[in-house]
Amino acid sequence: MSSNVALEENQQALALLKADADKILQLIKVQMDNLTMPQCPLYEEVLDTQMFGLSREINFAVRLNLIKEETGKEIMENLERELSALHEAAQAQKS
Repeated sequence: MSSNVALEENQQALALLKADADKILQLIKVQMDNLTMPQCPLYEEVLDTQMFGLSREINFAVRLNLIKEETGKEIMENLERELSALHEAAQAQKS
């Protein structure tokens, strides 16, 4: 495999993982805006399930050497920060 093809595959894997992280964030935004409170078991179950799934995708991409482990950790940490900020904003809005 040429290095150009490998680089393209790595970039594609990274883009897909970031898109999945964005989907989780959007799902949680919709849920917080319209359906349930963050203390609700449904909210927590959806969030835990989605986060676990993304972590498994990242682990798989790392094992295939499509992304570096540090990059995968960055994706998860960024998503966790964004979700935390979203949760704090929702709490402040309700107070």
